Amino acid sequence: MDNAKFYETIYKRKSVRKYDMNSLDDKTLDDVKGFISKIDPLIPGIKTDLQVISQNDVKSFMSIKAPHYVVVFSENKEGYLTNIGFMLQQLDLYLSANGLGACWQGMAKPAKDIVSKSELEFVIMLAFGKPAENLYRSDRSEFKRNSIDAIRNKADFDELLESVRIAPSATNSQPWHFDIEGNKLYVNCIKLNPIKALIMEKMNKIDMGIGLCHLSIAAKHLGKNVNFSLGESSAQNVPKGYFNIGHVEIN
Repeated sequence: MDNAKFYETIYKRKSVRKYDMNSLDDKTLDDVKGFISKIDPLIPGIKTDLQVISQNDVKSFMSIKAPHYVVVFSENKEGYLTNIGFMLQQLDLYLSANGLGACWQGMAKPAKDIVSKSELEFVIMLAFGKPAENLYRSDRSEFKRNSIDAIRNKADFDELLESVRIAPSATNSQPWHFDIEGNKLYVNCIKLNPIKALIMEKMNKIDMGIGLCHLSIAAKHLGKNVNFSLGESSAQNVPKGYFNIGHVEIN
């Protein structure tokens, strides 16, 4: 993974919703599949399966029309949704860095025969292809996001957290908040009421992985080591309206 190129891409990428519907050439598709085979998980040990499929393999009116999609399956274990967000955002950035558009598809579903062939749980899809609109944002001001003050308890590690602040999220919900104590960043996700949770809880957990992917790339760019500890945490001061999913240690 070209971390420097990915870091640069974080600050200009956007979700592409219009595509040239011609299929990509075989070499480009092979390169995409090759990158998929090398994606780093956030949580080692969770079985995952990411497959490239064509528009004919998608049977959902809710999907963006694109020539290709990545369909994602995963073993259902603690943290698996956050793990998928972390993994698939690496692919999103790879595609953008290499001149291709991509868009997360939270409501789209693959054809039944694609699902039936996997022993793992279907999670989400990513549309991709040659863009038929601008691939990048012209200016960072185009990101419509919460302020940096809204996502952390004090001014520290802001260069890292800026990369999270502008990360994509379902319906632009931006579910993250970081409680900073020394070199530890306690990772908190917004708590939803029962009705909202039916629709958004899954996506919020995936979004947390997207944000942590950006954090990891930014840390490496700045020459820092990052260690993720997800699951049980010693967080003491979880903000009202959030729940803790673990912490990140920065050295």
